[in-house]
Amino acid sequence: MTRTFGIAALAAGAVALGLAFPGMAQAQQKFVTIGTGGVTGVYYAAGGAICRLLNKDRKAHGIRCSVESTGGSAYNVNTIKAGELDFGMTQSDVQYQALKGEGPFKGAGAFGDLRSVFSIHPEPFTVLARKDAGVSKFEDFKGKRFNVGNPGSGTRNSLEELLAALGWKLSDFALASELKADEHGPALCDNKIDGFFYGVGHPSANIQDPTTACGARLIALEGPAIEKLVKAHSYYADAVIPGGMYANNPNPTKTYGVLATLVTSAKSDDEVVYQLVKAVFENFDDFKKLHPAFATLDPKRMIKDGLSAPLHPGAIKYYKEKGWM
Repeated sequence: MTRTFGIAALAAGAVALGLAFPGMAQAQQKFVTIGTGGVTGVYYAAGGAICRLLNKDRKAHGIRCSVESTGGSAYNVNTIKAGELDFGMTQSDVQYQALKGEGPFKGAGAFGDLRSVFSIHPEPFTVLARKDAGVSKFEDFKGKRFNVGNPGSGTRNSLEELLAALGWKLSDFALASELKADEHGPALCDNKIDGFFYGVGHPSANIQDPTTACGARLIALEGPAIEKLVKAHSYYADAVIPGGMYANNPNPTKTYGVLATLVTSAKSDDEVVYQLVKAVFENFDDFKKLHPAFATLDPKRMIKDGLSAPLHPGAIKYYKEKGWM
């Protein structure tokens, strides 16, 4: 004799409890995850800041937020598309390419369901060289050991676009290492590489550590090829890393970069997106204090700058309530 009655009884009991205590159904929490990047990067800090503010009122809205350290921008977009992440941090250029099915997304095709939530901090492309590498400009890295970034990261995608603009290939480096962002600083100081390229908000511990520990030098990204690249792509903009921000680097460093953006899928629940956006902007002064890169953020620019994908309806609802749209 099979014991199916036990399951039936449990189901009936659950229904009875739901009828007796109607609040129990509402008390069930929703769990959302934000894909970020390496734990020393600003993406991880941004995801943590957003989750902290959303979790602060989880008793009211029933949403619990967590962050996940990931391979970066392209990984986050692909994982959202697969339904395995709810939100993700991504560079503005990667957002554009994913929406259009260009660059690293050409094979998979356009991600038509990609939706913007807001943009955050600017991310200048940052090149660091060992102080004894004999490098004073980017072109000096030809024939040297250079970290090009891990596959799936926005950094790697952006570097490949830069190399194409310069007419270079990865084989022009003596070694094109694929270290993650958490690994390239120690590798530089340990003389395993001569330099690296990284898109990051400033100030960043990832840059501070090697400039302090082994006197690494910031290298400018400038010249006709880069001017042409910036002019051709709306998601790029000129940038300057201030002098004196990092040890052993007293002068400003010219470069260009992108914006960090938070994205989701059109399939994400409107109320979840609304509550996340509300948590950030209703506590905006607290949010800006959670990382130095957020200090100069302006909400009215965050809902339009660097956003190629349409805004999610849940975000639009809040922005209209605030009179920003």
